[in-house]
Amino acid sequence: MLSLTRPLSVRPRFAPKPLSLQTSRCLPLLIYQASNKPMAKGKKSYWLLKTEPNEWSWDDQRANGGVSQWDGVRNRQAVNNLKSMRPGDLCSFYHSVSGAASRRIVGVVRVTKPWYLIGDGDIDGAVDVKEIGELQKHVELKEIKKAAEKEAELKGFALIKQPRLSVVPVSEWVWEQLCEMGGGFSEGNELADAKEE
Repeated sequence: MLSLTRPLSVRPRFAPKPLSLQTSRCLPLLIYQASNKPMAKGKKSYWLLKTEPNEWSWDDQRANGGVSQWDGVRNRQAVNNLKSMRPGDLCSFYHSVSGAASRRIVGVVRVTKPWYLIGDGDIDGAVDVKEIGELQKHVELKEIKKAAEKEAELKGFALIKQPRLSVVPVSEWVWEQLCEMGGGFSEGNELADAKEE
């Protein structure tokens, strides 16, 4: 989302800001799942983050040590999903573009800092995420929809049911299916299973 040639003052609305490799302290938050039930202590959650690659691509995310501030989200449900994230949660990095053939999950990022306010207001906020690895095989939306024809839980996946939502909760079962479709992801020179991270 962020053009490296553009000054930050004219950053697109949905562009995460790159961060330095130094992280500031995380503020404690009471975290809720999308269902608004308190999460079990120590239990990891899974998410899908959408971005348009002409504004913020996987290559942009990998730059600057793979760390960025995920901000610019305005939809109330998507903001609530961001507020539910906590450090250690894993997110699929999804390229969302106008052509259906290009919509796909390309990699995995980890939440490194939970929701915090940015700017002068009390509405705009962000989470920080760090690149973990690229999927061995990008998982296209049409592949997910085809699998959903056979699996009821995939049919209820918010990526399919609410296609305009930019921050989507992912059940553990769906996460495992998506990772299997993508053949795991590469972290450095090793092949890793995104569920194990």
